Amino acid sequence: MKDNQLQSRFELEVENEIAYADYRKDGNLLHIKYVYAPPALRGTGAAGKLMKEIMETARTKNMKVNPVCGYAASWIQRHKEFHDLLDN
Repeated sequence: MKDNQLQSRFELEVENEIAYADYRKDGNLLHIKYVYAPPALRGTGAAGKLMKEIMETARTKNMKVNPVCGYAASWIQRHKEFHDLLDN
């Protein structure tokens, strides 16, 4: 996963396609605004892998996460091991 800071998005390249998550940082709070996987990657688990790497990065940087995007929110809801990172 790459943190493309110029475009404020995390990117994951898989088979020459890029899944990404737009974000905004506010101090130690990471707002995940939108998660996108191109049609060729849908159903492959690429977006889930991206979310897992984002959450692991947030943990190592002691950040809280605000999942604005519906996909991000539902992904986190299904992965209880990351609930402690949610901004309550």
